[in-house]
Amino acid sequence: MSLVDFFSPIAVEEFTPPNGFLTSQLGTHIVAYIDEFPDYERESVDLAIIGVMEDRNALNNEGCALAPNYVREKLYHLHRGEYTPKIVDFGNIKAGAQVTDTYAALKTTVDELLRNNIVPIIIGGGQDLTYAQFQGYEKLEQKVDLVVIDSHFDLDEAVIDDRVATSQTYLTRILLHQPNFLFNYSHIGYQTYYVSQESLKVMDKLYFDSYRLGLFSGKTDQAEPVIRNADLLSFDIGAIRSSDACANANATPNGFYAEEACQLCRYAGMSDKLTSIGFYELNPAYDQQGQTAILLAQMVWYFIDGYYNRKKDFPLQPKSAYITYRASLNDDSYELMFVKSKKTDRWWMQVPYPNTKSANERFHLVPCRYEDYLLAVEGEMPDLWWRTFQKLS
Repeated sequence: MSLVDFFSPIAVEEFTPPNGFLTSQLGTHIVAYIDEFPDYERESVDLAIIGVMEDRNALNNEGCALAPNYVREKLYHLHRGEYTPKIVDFGNIKAGAQVTDTYAALKTTVDELLRNNIVPIIIGGGQDLTYAQFQGYEKLEQKVDLVVIDSHFDLDEAVIDDRVATSQTYLTRILLHQPNFLFNYSHIGYQTYYVSQESLKVMDKLYFDSYRLGLFSGKTDQAEPVIRNADLLSFDIGAIRSSDACANANATPNGFYAEEACQLCRYAGMSDKLTSIGFYELNPAYDQQGQTAILLAQMVWYFIDGYYNRKKDFPLQPKSAYITYRASLNDDSYELMFVKSKKTDRWWMQVPYPNTKSANERFHLVPCRYEDYLLAVEGEMPDLWWRTFQKLS
């Protein structure tokens, strides 16, 4: 089946200015599915926009299926940065007869794009689509790291149907998915009063990473190493405070500020490792003067801008481009190795594979902060190092 069978074209003429887009606006540079489906296999393409008009499992937020076109209208009018974007817009995935049909269409699309080294930018739709976004990595036969930005943990131990996820249970489906190809899960911006202690214990037991909203207050840069470790990222618009993003029936007073959300998206774009991102739960019915749609369009813009400013400094070769640091713990149980990029001053820590038989895979590289290195210098083991080591065991 060709991908075009999943999509419906876009009526770009409905939001095109009378004299057309300016040469600097994204609307001039995005190759959209209007009459002919973009030839992504022959043309040089970096990014692909995918709308998903599915909200049947977006609990208490029906209507978010209409978000993609609202966001496009704002996005196409934004001006590009100092780069020439190579972006296609596939249009919108039609809602299937069953929700699982929509999942299958998104899964197939993500899989196809990943194989062509094209980064999908998914605009939903409910956040349950994260499950299908995740499934798109299944055939790659490699472990992946997932980062979710949300005010809640979308876990539910009572889920029975392993095919269907909802916006409040999709994470359970991911954790239980077979084959299991999830290596690490990181949650950014949860608000403690929305999270049960049982859920926190599950995260701790699985050595996953969860970070409270308050940790990032005035310190958004704390999230950069977490995002840099992600293969895929899911952003619930409900993670942004309602005064900055009201277009969500589940919006709450607290959350990230609009400018912080944009910064998080730029970090995602700049990550050499990240290969897909999804934006979910925007509901136009609750928007005011289209402000949330404008914000989400700007978040996508920041992701695009970050992508075209990638530094390609993941510690590989040459060794001369990096500085290696060593630190011994107080009890001399381990010697910790850190790597710093001379180009960007970004840090990684080397976590050894326990009992590895391969000389080529002696350690696992994990993005970290300078503070983790300082902690190790003081003889203390960074929590991130220990959790990673346990997952490798």
